[in-house]
Amino acid sequence: MHFLEDHWSLLCNDIRTGTIIDKVTDPSVREAVMKILKPDSELADFIEAECSNDSWQGIITRLWPNTKYMNAVVTGSMSQYIPTLDYYNNSLPLVSVVYASSKCFFGINLNPFCKPSEVAYTLFPTMCYFEFLTIYGSSEVINPIFTPTPLNEKNKQQLVDLVDVKIVQEYDLVITTYSGLYLYRVGDVLRVAGYKNDAPQFNFICRENVILSIDSDKTNEIELLNAVKNAENNLMPFDARVTEYTSYADIATIPGHYVLFWELTVNASAPVPSSVFEDCCLTIEESLNSVYRQGRASDKSIGPLEIKIVETGTFDKIMDYCCTSLLGSSVNQYKMPHCVKLAPLVELLNSRVVSSYFSPVCPKWAPGNKQWNNID
Repeated sequence: MHFLEDHWSLLCNDIRTGTIIDKVTDPSVREAVMKILKPDSELADFIEAECSNDSWQGIITRLWPNTKYMNAVVTGSMSQYIPTLDYYNNSLPLVSVVYASSKCFFGINLNPFCKPSEVAYTLFPTMCYFEFLTIYGSSEVINPIFTPTPLNEKNKQQLVDLVDVKIVQEYDLVITTYSGLYLYRVGDVLRVAGYKNDAPQFNFICRENVILSIDSDKTNEIELLNAVKNAENNLMPFDARVTEYTSYADIATIPGHYVLFWELTVNASAPVPSSVFEDCCLTIEESLNSVYRQGRASDKSIGPLEIKIVETGTFDKIMDYCCTSLLGSSVNQYKMPHCVKLAPLVELLNSRVVSSYFSPVCPKWAPGNKQWNNID
């Protein structure tokens, strides 16, 4: 949708003239499109009239009025895009049907029109052999970047079969496939949501990884996502929102600190004051776990959290780099990493920073208090 916002005028021109712009250079693509492309001034005028409006709210149903639903991944960290999708599609149903990976097809959502927060997948035992490693707490989630590793003998003895999983319990998914993967840790954290007849159904919670850590603190992807959502509420009075973000643990400073890169959609007539971004920093810190807040407020082993605002289009460049460099990401499987560690990616992000803000005070923390507190 962002690409269409930037280039709809070129699309209209191609439809109106029945030609293809020179920027499309692949011969096979040009040949395929030219077989069906004919001048259509009426269609071009219709697209131009809709896309030239000041607001793009509901643009999907305006351009494609017969649209009944959107098929999208809305679980785990992808839930951050739900408000943006609702904005563009006029709150059409968001359908998340399939749970799969490049390794294997796992299962489906038997209630596709449920709310995104209620999506649960029923696994197909004929696709592969499913086993589960019980996750007892955040201490189990310790890898900075999850890399599937062979299970040791202790883990093998702890494996639970599909028929023995317990409701509400969280598990690390382990598969053995027809193609030869044996006791392969997928790296997904699943929670048993209920049953369809006797078949357990699972909520996808997150990838099993800790994405940020400075000292003894460990922040995973879902915790960071929820913290960013809380901070985004500070931007709502200014008609601004976070369209994409990532993070990294900056240990070049003493003490080290969390850095978040935000790309924003803003209202030019209502600029966001610097104090609001500082409030966003503090809100994120207040939303993180007690160990992090102890490191900030008591131990002083973690520095103030920093938010860096980057230019529009920065995360498109990150995607281009990941898909065209030696990293080997494919476009159809690319997901924006919510933590970057590679120096070229950090350098690219820093080169496009337009402003930077720090948390003005320490988050509140009390010894032995496990509850999250709001600062006075």
